[in-house]
Amino acid sequence: MFKIHTILCPVDFSDASSKAVQYAKEFATSMGSVVHLLNVVEPRPMAVDITLNYVPLEEDLEHAAEEDLQIIVQEFQLAGLKVESSIEIGNPSDVILDKSQDLDVNLLIMGSHSKKGLSRLIMGSVAETVVRKANCPVLIVKAEEREFIGEE
Repeated sequence: MFKIHTILCPVDFSDASSKAVQYAKEFATSMGSVVHLLNVVEPRPMAVDITLNYVPLEEDLEHAAEEDLQIIVQEFQLAGLKVESSIEIGNPSDVILDKSQDLDVNLLIMGSHSKKGLSRLIMGSVAETVVRKANCPVLIVKAEEREFIGEE
């Protein structure tokens, strides 16, 4: 039998990410794992569109993410689970891969937006990059996927 000690769950507050958090909670409950919730704030591009009235700075995005992340942390704590969280600035796939190594993660659980076509070609797929380069198992949860976790 294998033991999952540390789970990394990147959180971007999307539907797919919310489902991934539920999976992380279930794995942590059954395995006694520590869950590390990670939000990655992408740096704003150097060329700013002057038609925008306001472009939030990374610090503004970090502050907003911290508030939302704390709500999820409290849910884990109320369930009696061990949870840690952090917010990092950088390229999402790079930060996720670095964090998984730093924390010696046994399982990475993340959502996928299932982008297709030109959007995927231009923006790339964070989940795909992580799956290819991660040194641990990766569970990808899709927003439209059928739920496997049921309420008791």
